[in-house]
Amino acid sequence: MENSLLELQAEAFSDAASRGARYLRQIGSRHVDANISRLAELGPSLPEQGLDVKSVLDLMETVGGEGTVATAAGRYFGYVIGGALPAASGARALLSAWDQVADQLTGPTVLEMEKVALSWIVDLLELPQETSGAFTTGATMANMTLLVTARDTLLTRQGHSRGAGLVGAPPLRIVASREIHATVLKSVRMAGLSTDGIEWVDVDGEGRMLASKMPKLDGSTLVLCQSGNVCTGAVDPLKDIGESCNAAGAWMHVDGAFGLWSRTGNFLTRAFDGLELADSWVVDSHKTLNTPYDSGVALCRHPEEMQASMAIGAGYLPATNQGPSDRAPEFSRSARGAETWAALLSLGRQGVADMVTRFHRHAVRIARELRDLGFEVPHEIHFNQVFATLPGNEEMCERIVTHVQASGEAWFGQATWQRRKGFRISVSNWTTSDDDVDRLVLAIKGAKAHIMKTD
Repeated sequence: MENSLLELQAEAFSDAASRGARYLRQIGSRHVDANISRLAELGPSLPEQGLDVKSVLDLMETVGGEGTVATAAGRYFGYVIGGALPAASGARALLSAWDQVADQLTGPTVLEMEKVALSWIVDLLELPQETSGAFTTGATMANMTLLVTARDTLLTRQGHSRGAGLVGAPPLRIVASREIHATVLKSVRMAGLSTDGIEWVDVDGEGRMLASKMPKLDGSTLVLCQSGNVCTGAVDPLKDIGESCNAAGAWMHVDGAFGLWSRTGNFLTRAFDGLELADSWVVDSHKTLNTPYDSGVALCRHPEEMQASMAIGAGYLPATNQGPSDRAPEFSRSARGAETWAALLSLGRQGVADMVTRFHRHAVRIARELRDLGFEVPHEIHFNQVFATLPGNEEMCERIVTHVQASGEAWFGQATWQRRKGFRISVSNWTTSDDDVDRLVLAIKGAKAHIMKTD
């Protein structure tokens, strides 16, 4: 009986995989934006008797597939969303069949893959050897995990134990870049800390924190900086900030969700001087490494502090059975880190460097061609981000974005940066080709010409 039931699951798995392959084979040539005209068909009344598996997959493939944005293909330049490398995509499918929990007792193989992947990331990013961490659902949860760890560590150093929570706790200071990402601020609030009293530090014309404008730090201070400004890709002056933090006993946290991977390339080497001085770092495998979603990585040079804040204990668990639940919020979860293991193993050190360098090359070209079309790109191309605007006619940028999205040729979004309205193009998909960039630029050129003609 059990074998026959598992055969049903195997057949469904095989059918869904075939449909997924069919989707991937056509997504590169289709309209990038979603067709949402049939979404209502996904929400009928819940039937008394369930549908057979084939009918469910039929509905998902047709209506569901048409309603997707083609983010997995090379002409999507919107939010920093990569695709999925073949090995990582295949790993997710295989992991779905294995259905393992990332735990030593119930998933020893996948747990080993996660441990190896973490060690590879620490090595690639040239972080301190003692650094360790955990995989989370994304960069936001990775930030939250590390900010809770930072909070508890700073309070413990002042004599306030972790078990006491925040009741009666001495105040902590937060110093942050004025352009720190919004998800970091959300993580601050989730950690029970206030964003109202943040001591903001001004940035330069590239979006980098001005170390000379930082207030005097002390042992109650949490400093939030970033590697990869969301509009420019710029990196904060990590060496100057790190030296100030270490001298004062402050905690330095680096949000490098997409930008920290650029350290593996050969175009921003000096920008990462001092990265090793930080106490914690966040990267996201999905955003740049092109693994499937749910691949945030929380890294800490004080893993014992991370474990003190996150560890869980239960009467039915061996005391020595440490696992990912001891360094992350979730207790039981899928072995998401195995996908990063597969991606890194398939790329190798050189493959990672080649991919991020290719993103940078595409971004440099896009900026150059936009300038040739009369747009202004008011920053250097640090990595894979391009913010553009039209001098004297910034309002037109919104209409250009709408026109290009409607054309189906490409997808990117509006943005406002340093009080200027424009749009932002992110290059983060492993499949993006020179031809994709050609089509993007031609779509923008055509949209601008059309709007100017009709005005």
